[in-house]
Amino acid sequence: MLSCVERTVARAPVSAVGAGAGVPPSMTDIRTQDDETPDLYDESYYLNRELSKLEFNERVLHEAQDERTPLLERVKFCAILSQNMDEFFMKRVGGLKQQVLADVSERTPDGRTPAEQWEAVLSRAGPIFEQQAATWHDELRPALAAAGVEIADYDALPSAARAELDAYFEESVLPTLTPLTFDPAHPFPHISNLSLSLAVLTREEGEREPTFSRIKIPKNRPRFVQVGDEQTFVPIEQLVTANLDLLFPSVEILEAATFRVTRNAEVRRDEEVAEDLIEMVEEVLEERRFAGIVRLEIEAGASDRILDILTTELDVGEREVYRLPAPLDLGDAMTLTEIDRPDLKLPAWTPRPHPQFVRQRGEEPRPIFEEIRRGDVLVHHPYHSFSETVQRFIDEAAHDPDVLAIKAAIYRTASDSKIIESLIDAADEGKQVAVMVELKARFDERDNLEWAKRLEEEGIHVAYGTIGYKTHTKTTLVVREEADGVQLYSHVGTGNYHSETAKRYEDLGLLTADPDVGQDLVRLFNYFTGHSLHEDYRELLIAPGHMRQQFVDLIRREAEHAREGREARIVAKLNRLEDPEIVRELYRASRAGVDVDLVVRDICRLRPGVEGVSENVDVVSIVGRYLEHSRIYYFLDGGTERYYIGSADWMQRNLDNRVEAVAPIHDEALQERLAHVLETCLADNRNAWDLQSDGSYVQRTPGADEEVRCAQETFMREAAETDADASEK
Repeated sequence: MLSCVERTVARAPVSAVGAGAGVPPSMTDIRTQDDETPDLYDESYYLNRELSKLEFNERVLHEAQDERTPLLERVKFCAILSQNMDEFFMKRVGGLKQQVLADVSERTPDGRTPAEQWEAVLSRAGPIFEQQAATWHDELRPALAAAGVEIADYDALPSAARAELDAYFEESVLPTLTPLTFDPAHPFPHISNLSLSLAVLTREEGEREPTFSRIKIPKNRPRFVQVGDEQTFVPIEQLVTANLDLLFPSVEILEAATFRVTRNAEVRRDEEVAEDLIEMVEEVLEERRFAGIVRLEIEAGASDRILDILTTELDVGEREVYRLPAPLDLGDAMTLTEIDRPDLKLPAWTPRPHPQFVRQRGEEPRPIFEEIRRGDVLVHHPYHSFSETVQRFIDEAAHDPDVLAIKAAIYRTASDSKIIESLIDAADEGKQVAVMVELKARFDERDNLEWAKRLEEEGIHVAYGTIGYKTHTKTTLVVREEADGVQLYSHVGTGNYHSETAKRYEDLGLLTADPDVGQDLVRLFNYFTGHSLHEDYRELLIAPGHMRQQFVDLIRREAEHAREGREARIVAKLNRLEDPEIVRELYRASRAGVDVDLVVRDICRLRPGVEGVSENVDVVSIVGRYLEHSRIYYFLDGGTERYYIGSADWMQRNLDNRVEAVAPIHDEALQERLAHVLETCLADNRNAWDLQSDGSYVQRTPGADEEVRCAQETFMREAAETDADASEK
């Protein structure tokens, strides 16, 4: 049985993130008296989704500030924060602005209108950007310099170094630059999404008014230019600024300042009337290029004249402007983590083979299908190798003469995907291949569109998604002719078929020869390529359909066990808990006496620890070396113990608006492994944060005599030890 883990948490107030943020005024009015039944629809019981996401990004920022973490890893988290905030503004702030402009007034479960949310997130984002800039300038940059990695200013370099950089600029950068002037003869230039630009004011002799020009900083040149052979780097925009006379000869250069715009990515089209889904996606991509601006970042020292020109011509409101110290777009600092300085990084990790697929020395490896038929396999990335498990599963299927058909659902995949190549090989060898490519996977639409076209050119049956739903499930079905008849082999995972993210994301996958799971996937893939969704499944929980009700029934059953005096327990590990109905069911379970532990990476609407409502619920978030991405659901169910893994979070979009698959885990050994994963996460005191009832998070710290327990390091150590044992044998 999954035991209740005692968690002695040293809660240092200094580690609290966002204390009190996201708490509506009515929080003080929560009714907790024992003799009253609370109204679980009361807005005060719900945290705001958008502010909860910003809380997560503050925890990412904390990783950049944490001196226990190697220096270049801190730089990585600083870069990740920029990337996260870019996506947040494109998707979430963009969507809110659309609603505000459309006068939408519908309130969220926590009682906020779109306008109120928009104001709140813009206000909350400002301090995050300011803290990030301070972390870069006051902590990371000096620490890098002390370690021999200097992010230098061009003007502070010796003259010989400046001359060397000037020569590089004239030869390799200048030819790529295109200054665009704004004057009566030239319209204001289009500013592309997330592009870093230089705003330049110049004045010709005899003129009173300056002229505005924009220079786009090229993305195909290094953002941080190395000086000679030293580990010294200069931001490329400083190099451009220092050589503006080569772009604007014979005029007075008055000022130059960097700026950057973020455009709304929440461009939607009516799928019901779209005659061609491919055409619709192509139009969305084109419209996104010119979508409305939701954020303007500008160098803090820029003059009011430059700011006035930009806000007027770009139609940006004062609330959407963020004045920040240069350099802007610290997401590019990710390139600095590629420096060959292992002393400034965490020890390198190489994913290990799965022990079930390791053969003794001298033995030929058995076909993967034979291994799977011997028993279900649970793979855990990045601790287990993706290439030697999931990728091998699909590749062997592609080249196995006994395989009749392969069906796969692709949501995101690598740009040089070997899985796609394997599927093409399978078609070339005469196998029936069907691939569901989700064209609406946000920010991967273009890549997926290209893959879909290539697959079709190879004669593969391609489905482009389903009208009204995104296909988010991560599933593959292999149909194989064997001596005792046709056998179905299935993979149901929590992560994408993406070899690169499998090295950075923590995910789980089930490889099984269970015929019931296989038949369920047969039905699901028939829906992808046909047009009707089955309602009955033998094993899998499928959305849209019965997944929501199945989860509700499981939670209610646990509450009933508690009311009848039996031990009752729910443990869930997921990315996001947003669905109000699921939150209410968890509240009811807590009130009934169910012990509820939730490991929720970022967004969480539920308020834990509210007397009379959720005092039996604990919520922990883990932010560490790998992005926690797996979904595990556990229900004690009177001792029956039910475990599930799959692609769905407890979000309304996953349960109602996406095609998802969650698989039960029946094998006792695999159940024990999942129990170990959950217990290890719940016991973490290195990367874990506890959610408070006011919406803030407190980082766990080990006590003076307590050992450090890091879940991710534990899983790496265990995988390495298992691999070493197998190698010795």
